Amino acid sequence: MAKNNKSRDGIVYSTNPDYNFNGESEQEEDDVEAKDQTLYVRREVRNGKPVVVIKEFKGKLEDLKNLEKQLKNHCGVGGSNKDGDILIQGENKDKIILFLQKLGYKTKG
Repeated sequence: MAKNNKSRDGIVYSTNPDYNFNGESEQEEDDVEAKDQTLYVRREVRNGKPVVVIKEFKGKLEDLKNLEKQLKNHCGVGGSNKDGDILIQGENKDKIILFLQKLGYKTKG
């Protein structure tokens, strides 16, 4: 019976004698305050539907998920996060920019 070790993220063997597998594939950044961040907000079309993408968020994954949830609740739509970007469904770019500025983020886009 084969072992299923998902905690290693596909690493089977390393020839590097200095390699130390620590179990975490992503290094989370320190908390960065909202006023020190500039988020890029842009409208895209994915699968034929409009989506607002928020890029360049710096911080922990938990903070990203929290901001995603706040934006989805504020706009009353669905969304997700992927590769450090927040995706919000619909034509809500102006609404999202105002909400992010209210939270203290700088926005471009």
